[in-house]
Amino acid sequence: MITVLIILIGIVVTAFLAYAIVNYIPRKWHWILSVGLVLISIFLVYQINFEITKPIKFNSEKRAKYAKVINNLKIIRDAEVAYKKVTGNYTTDGESLISFIDTAKFALTQTRYVPKTIALGGGITKEIEERVVDTIGFEDVKNSFAGKDYKNMMKIPDTDQNFKIEVGEVEKIVGLKAPVFEVKVDKSFILKGMDENLVKQEKEAIGGEEIRGEFIRVGSLTDVSEDGNWPPYYDKGDKKDTE
Repeated sequence: MITVLIILIGIVVTAFLAYAIVNYIPRKWHWILSVGLVLISIFLVYQINFEITKPIKFNSEKRAKYAKVINNLKIIRDAEVAYKKVTGNYTTDGESLISFIDTAKFALTQTRYVPKTIALGGGITKEIEERVVDTIGFEDVKNSFAGKDYKNMMKIPDTDQNFKIEVGEVEKIVGLKAPVFEVKVDKSFILKGMDENLVKQEKEAIGGEEIRGEFIRVGSLTDVSEDGNWPPYYDKGDKKDTE
């Protein structure tokens, strides 16, 4: 819209000056007005180019900021998943998560099936295989976070604030509740200082290659999910690391 307005103003001003040169301005002053027209043209070209490249630059900076935030959210998610695996629940305490990674251990188990005879009554028996899970050792949780900056995972990048973890329960089956967690941050907080109109448009994104909605989020308080709401674009680095 701004670009169109600039073009229209430029056309009107140029037409007015051209008309004035032909009808009212003495010939000896034409060169001065010609220089003025050239300068106006240069200014208009600059403004139009600026308006065209502004969203491109915004998207580039936005994605760089989002990538940092999402990287920390992924580490928090992995920490919560590990915490739940060991304790059975999630936690709201970020410092406890960091301490957990440093000190906790995963139990290494082995499953085997043991033959067992059960009595059905009346002297009748039945042979079955009973599933037995044995603990064969332990592994440091910290090993799963090698190369990840989990010590600083609670910090919201490029700000002086920390992420807030929320936990709750969701009843997906009557009488059976599952623990859930959620960590989210407002896009406008991450994009503070950038073009307000573009930030407003960003918060209204509906998906596709963009992050849907007003927040960058991992987990959910309304559904049993440990996923983030970002598109696959932000997971490309993970795939390369795996390969």
